[in-house]
Amino acid sequence: MLLETLQPTLKSVLSAKDPISPERQAQLRAIADAIRANNDDIDLTFICTHNSRRSHLAQVWAQAAAAHYKITGIRTHSGGTEATACNHRTIRTLRRSGFSIVDTTGGDNPRYLIQYSELHPPLSVHSKIYDQDGNPEEGYLAILTCNHADQNCPIVRGAKYRFPLPYIDPKISDDTPEEDTTYDERSLQIAREMFQLFYTLTH
Repeated sequence: MLLETLQPTLKSVLSAKDPISPERQAQLRAIADAIRANNDDIDLTFICTHNSRRSHLAQVWAQAAAAHYKITGIRTHSGGTEATACNHRTIRTLRRSGFSIVDTTGGDNPRYLIQYSELHPPLSVHSKIYDQDGNPEEGYLAILTCNHADQNCPIVRGAKYRFPLPYIDPKISDDTPEEDTTYDERSLQIAREMFQLFYTLTH
């Protein structure tokens, strides 16, 4: 059961009318097949260049989706080809969605605890290189959430599988009147696709 504060967003995600394109459906099915092919618990690492926006959104929504569909053995992570910080706009859109988030350190690269369910421990989230600082170093499934990371990481160190799943960077609307809307739209798009991924695993 996800947090009560997440239920309105969950309802919106599950009842969305806009179809996911056939191309994206195929990409999600390929990821689901790779998860099914793994007989043990599996680590999913979402990778974008700076590990500041899309990769964090995907990590958080994927873990929430796994909990919603009661799929065990899934551990989600995120990382970048370089470390910066989890952008404060990313945190704000997740809070608007209903996640409970605490900044535990402050500083230039804060570590956040993100709670999505009372039945599961919170995710610890901060910006990092994709195979460092507590992330798995081998045997994981790498999902590239931006074209730049996809193009610049033809080989992802230690990954058992590698899949591109790029999203448009919400950064395009930073410091504009459309900022909140753009971030919320991107977050909901990622949420829908992560829930579709884990729904596929149950059917």
